[in-house]
Amino acid sequence: MSFGILRAMQSGERDGAAVRIPPPLIYLGAVVAGVLLHGLLLPARLALPLGARVAVTAVSSLLGLFLIGGAIRLFTRTGQDPKPWEPTPEIVSTGVYRFTRNPMYVGMALLQIAIGVGLANAWILALVPLVLVLVYGTAIRHEEAYLERKFGEPYLAYKQRVRRWI
Repeated sequence: MSFGILRAMQSGERDGAAVRIPPPLIYLGAVVAGVLLHGLLLPARLALPLGARVAVTAVSSLLGLFLIGGAIRLFTRTGQDPKPWEPTPEIVSTGVYRFTRNPMYVGMALLQIAIGVGLANAWILALVPLVLVLVYGTAIRHEEAYLERKFGEPYLAYKQRVRRWI
C-alpha cells in the first residue's frame, strides 16, 4: 500500500476522484442549450449540404461510439466502474487508452459534434470547446490529481506517453 493511499485512508478521504458533476450531463446540457439558443434566441444554421451533413454525422457518431464502447469494454474487462468518482484499482492503458487518456470524453464530444451537424445547429458545435473546458475543470483535473496521488510514477509515465485528448 502506498503512503498516499494510507494517508488518504487515515484522513477519512474517499478513494475516488472528486468529480461532483457527471460529465455526460455537461455534454447533454450543451446540446439542450444549443437547441434552445437556436430555437428561441438566434438561429445559427450550419450551411452544409445534406450529403455532407449525413457523412460527417455518421463518421463522428461512429467514432464517438467506438471510443466510448471501447473504454467501457476495457473497464468491464478489468472490473472497474466507469464513474470517475468511484475507486480506480488499476491504470487502463491498452485499447483506446493507448491513443487518448479520456476516450469517453472525446467520444462524447464527437457525439455532440454529430448532433450539431445532424441538426445543422451551429450553436451545438460552438459549445464544444466550452464543454471541453468545463469537463476539464469539473472532472479531468480531479481525476488526474487522484490518479497521480494513487499511482504516482506509473501514471506520470502514462501521462507522458498518451495525450489528454487526441
